[in-house]
Amino acid sequence: MDPHSSAQDVPRCHLCETAIVNSYCDFCHVNLCKPCIGDHITDGYQKHIIVPFKERRSTLIYPTCETHPQKNCEFQCEDCGNIFVCSSCTASKQHKGHNFVEVTEVYKTKKEVIKRDTKDLKNQISPKYEEIALDLENQLANLDGGYEKLTTTMSKQGEQWHREIDIVINKMKTELSEIKEKHRDILQKHLNEIKQIQSLIKETLQTIRKIEKSTEVSSTIEYSSKIREFSKLPPKVKVTLPTFIPKPIDREKLYGLFGQITPLSTATEENVLSLNQPNTSVKERLDEPELVATIQTGYGRLRSVACLNDGSIWTIGETKDIKCFNIKGSLLQTIKTESGIFPSDIVVNSDGELIVSDGAIRAVYKVKNGQTEVLVKLQGWTPSQLCVTSTGDLLVTMFSDDETQSKVVRYLGSTEKQTIQFDDEGKPLYSGNDYNKYITENRNHDICVADFKWWLIRSGNSDGDTLVIPQLPRTNRLNPMVSQQTVRVVS
Repeated sequence: MDPHSSAQDVPRCHLCETAIVNSYCDFCHVNLCKPCIGDHITDGYQKHIIVPFKERRSTLIYPTCETHPQKNCEFQCEDCGNIFVCSSCTASKQHKGHNFVEVTEVYKTKKEVIKRDTKDLKNQISPKYEEIALDLENQLANLDGGYEKLTTTMSKQGEQWHREIDIVINKMKTELSEIKEKHRDILQKHLNEIKQIQSLIKETLQTIRKIEKSTEVSSTIEYSSKIREFSKLPPKVKVTLPTFIPKPIDREKLYGLFGQITPLSTATEENVLSLNQPNTSVKERLDEPELVATIQTGYGRLRSVACLNDGSIWTIGETKDIKCFNIKGSLLQTIKTESGIFPSDIVVNSDGELIVSDGAIRAVYKVKNGQTEVLVKLQGWTPSQLCVTSTGDLLVTMFSDDETQSKVVRYLGSTEKQTIQFDDEGKPLYSGNDYNKYITENRNHDICVADFKWWLIRSGNSDGDTLVIPQLPRTNRLNPMVSQQTVRVVS
């Protein structure tokens, strides 16, 4: 066995590479045997620090002072940006009256930080990154399967369409066969009538020929002409064939009827890693909320509020007036709804623009500097509650004109990005009525909707998948439409 490559070989001298080590140079970080110590320190004994091998890496290597090269820096000057200084520097005029800290204390503190960081990196941070990487790898591994499932669903929908089209074609063919039989019956009926008349004409001709050849006076005198009767020709019957009028195929409309592919949606879930480290930069929450202000709005019933970063507050009630107050309760501005009716809801976007849901005119518009810009104009649907997401999208709850359907629609500006209405089994997620459905987004970017009619809260991700449906007891249900006219501001 090669003693230099064997994993079980004892530590050996780095100089001769054969003798067993018994000393260590804490300055050069090399293993030494007794005979090699002399050779190692020939370039200056004071420079090297020879210690027993078991005590290796126990000696602190101080930096050399730039002003006094013969001395090591055992202090740091706090008043000079924590520069390293030696004992001679501390007594110099340059550092007179300055505060100094021993390097050993700073070294020990930093060692504790390094030890803690090593522990956190190894036991918490690194495993967390491995978990995230594994999750992404699993998503990549399941990518093809997920899209293959979607493709299969589309193919099944196509097969169903083909079956339905075949049923329609066969039904129309049957209908055409029935029309054909009616056509035949009409023609046959008129043909029979004509043939009957033809038979009478033939009989009349035979009678006339007999009279012409006869010399009997009575038969000739009794003859009655039927020319006038036969001259009244029956109407000429012409039954027109039915026609098939194919309707033009509207590809875009067909595409919409076939189904819908929701847009790709990327949601980032906040990853919180608790390392139990003190955080002095975050403002501590109060144990008890503190009442900052009470604002009298003047509404008989306050419906909703929306806060701006400057501390001002937009409010709506059951009037056409939308009021803005400052934190002291002073009225800053009043605007009126476009419909002249009280609005369904208000929110403020990241740019500080007020967004209004005006159900009376089926519109959602934003107001800035007194100017109104329509974002969404609906047909057959009425907008209700609003929510601005962390990514800047606008979520709108709405109900159909016949109050049988409800849904949530995501907009980017005026562009519809996503519709959430049914679950995986095609069942409605929300009750179909004009009841309020309050909507918000939580810190995990889940869309949470409080269904006033169904007494429940639905929480779903940005893809529209329902995650949680906790049933709320009727006795514990909260009615947000309280008869209040004040805004209470707490911190």
